Amino acid sequence: MLPWRTYEAMQDAARNQPEQFWLSAAQRITWKQAPKSACQTRADGWHDWFPGGTLNTCHNAVDRHVEGGRGEQAALIWHSCATMERQIVSYRELRGRVAGFAGGLRSLGVGKGDRVLVAMPSMVETVIAMLACARIGAVHVVVFAGYAGPELARRIDDVAPKVVIIASCSFQGQMPIPSAPILNDALARATHTPQACIIAQRAGCKASPLSVRDHDFHTLEHSTPVKPVPLRSEDPLYILHTSGTTGNAKGIVRDNGGHAVALALSMELIYGCKPGDTFFTTSDLGWVVGHSYGVYAPLISGCTSVIVEGGASASAIRALCHEHKVKCLFTTPTQMRLMRRESRHLSGVILPALARIFVAGEYADPTLLAWARSYFSKPVVNHWWQTETGWSITAHFFGLPEREPVACMNDIGRPAPGFCPQIVPSMPGEQCGEIVLSLPLPPGCLAGVWQGREICAPTAYLDKTGRYYRTFDEGMIEANRAVSMLGRSDDVIKVAGRRISGVQIEKVIATHAAVHACAVVAIPDALRGQRPVAYVVADPAVASTPTSEGIVARVNEVLGRWIGLKEVRFVKQLPTTVSGKITRKRLLVS
Repeated sequence: MLPWRTYEAMQDAARNQPEQFWLSAAQRITWKQAPKSACQTRADGWHDWFPGGTLNTCHNAVDRHVEGGRGEQAALIWHSCATMERQIVSYRELRGRVAGFAGGLRSLGVGKGDRVLVAMPSMVETVIAMLACARIGAVHVVVFAGYAGPELARRIDDVAPKVVIIASCSFQGQMPIPSAPILNDALARATHTPQACIIAQRAGCKASPLSVRDHDFHTLEHSTPVKPVPLRSEDPLYILHTSGTTGNAKGIVRDNGGHAVALALSMELIYGCKPGDTFFTTSDLGWVVGHSYGVYAPLISGCTSVIVEGGASASAIRALCHEHKVKCLFTTPTQMRLMRRESRHLSGVILPALARIFVAGEYADPTLLAWARSYFSKPVVNHWWQTETGWSITAHFFGLPEREPVACMNDIGRPAPGFCPQIVPSMPGEQCGEIVLSLPLPPGCLAGVWQGREICAPTAYLDKTGRYYRTFDEGMIEANRAVSMLGRSDDVIKVAGRRISGVQIEKVIATHAAVHACAVVAIPDALRGQRPVAYVVADPAVASTPTSEGIVARVNEVLGRWIGLKEVRFVKQLPTTVSGKITRKRLLVS
């Protein structure tokens, strides 16, 4: 039960009594040795959360729920959009499989601090591998299963894993892609050689022996089970590489204690979920949303987590929500646009158990949110966070009795506890600018970056004073504390000395009924410095076709002719990262 009734009461407690606030939040998880202080500055200038405390994240996610009487409750519900396989795993079964596989890892010499690279699709076995590492203090490094050899080799050399775990294949649509040849290519390129490889064999797509000593995943599950080992709060839980949209991919390190506390709090405070509820994220487990809200947050909170392999269609999402009485759905704007296209000629869906829908990962225009609210007849909101933060910087707080302000519903919400954003204007007198966060960041955020095979302070993220974390996102902060997002700092367009975010222009273009998706980038202009160019994907389900003239006229009418939009390029699709984010830089070279 949350102790606050209003957002302001919660924020006052977090800002004015942070030590008491976070030690109280820490009581949501089970400690072997409870911490006596909330935050401590490290020798390198970064911060450790709950120093002196000891715990085990796997115990908090699995064992304590079995011990507390939830053993027969479903912990995981898995659906493969590629093979149509389904699997439901109870907390009791999950504990047995994780404990056995942890024993298998230990038999291969894996121990505390060793890295284990997991290159698997979103499967039950992927979750088992992650939790087994957490159980024995190993550091899991989950990477996207669709990476080619060179990209996988870079990850192997970066983290130097003792063991690599793969599935025998992943899927592109319905087509199986054997994984062993990709790993063999990666190992031939990498300078580091793992001691062993583990293969989870899949029906109809068996893997051939690998160039390193290989073991069968399911055989290792039957090893002598091991109990969770106590770990320091500040010990690393996992390394997750960023998508690389803002430069080279960086290995973000997450700790055990702060991570568990933040995610446990967020489930009730932000998502309004309690033990026994069903939470469904469409994210791949290789991305931060999959880590945080496909695995750890729901399980730590005693919820049931629905995970899917492959891109789920609108009908599949509806069916899963209905069949499993999903309370909270977490997806992306891209997925929502696909649902809108598929469901355009269908009436709204009735899902009595579904309470609310969250989207994140990219900009969601108000038109899209309005369609989703009408279609589902539920609250649908966007919120803002990064791989580095691990949970929401800004959000909407459905766990509080106070209703969310209507004025905030089309934007990314207000700061979550512990996040204190400020604006650094690019030009004097401007209300917008880069959003920076005062230090220390709250628990659950990056505990450092993996560099030179060590955990280092994330100095590349700090401003010149060393007092603020740079988000590299631009926006504004309203009087009611709501944050409005304008886009990445390098997406802001400077037209004749005036600044306009590409997101602001995209917001207008997206209101056109025949536009499925769009992106706006800046190109050099000899007279005005820069000018915008719009890339538009037309919606084939709409009879009318958008025209360049119509889109330019719409932007001029809403934003003004000074914007200088003259060029609209129609494309079949926008380039995206493997996690679904639009890569505007690739549009500039297309």
